[in-house]
Amino acid sequence: MSDPCHEKTGTKSGDDALLLFLSAGLGVKAAAKKAGISARTAYRRLKDPAFRQQLAQCRAATLDKALGDMLDGAPEMVAVLRKLANKAKEESIRLGAARSFLEITTKLRQTVQLEERLAELETEWKRYAESESENRKPESSHAGG
Repeated sequence: MSDPCHEKTGTKSGDDALLLFLSAGLGVKAAAKKAGISARTAYRRLKDPAFRQQLAQCRAATLDKALGDMLDGAPEMVAVLRKLANKAKEESIRLGAARSFLEITTKLRQTVQLEERLAELETEWKRYAESESENRKPESSHAGG
């Protein structure tokens, strides 16, 4: 899968760098300065729907990578929370670790359920759109008769 943040866009000068800096979380003025373009130019780029779509893809890719990195460390963090919840001497530390563990588990479960429901809705919407498309096809007229 290609990374929209590191592809050359072949577009206007500075767009590639502006995409990288904006997707990394910099504000428009700071990103423009680092990209070597004026803030006015950056704001003009942001009015372009194609650029905004590319920025959204770049931000999504950046977030996906960050989430992947976090998930890589999740088993160790779970072990730390378990150890703190079970073996910490201070009750407040045990309580905090247990609370964190439960909150994270609940949020993860909700996220998984929402993703499943969204996938089901997208599938249903696609079926609906396809059936509507089929229903709207013009019927061939029969000449004569």
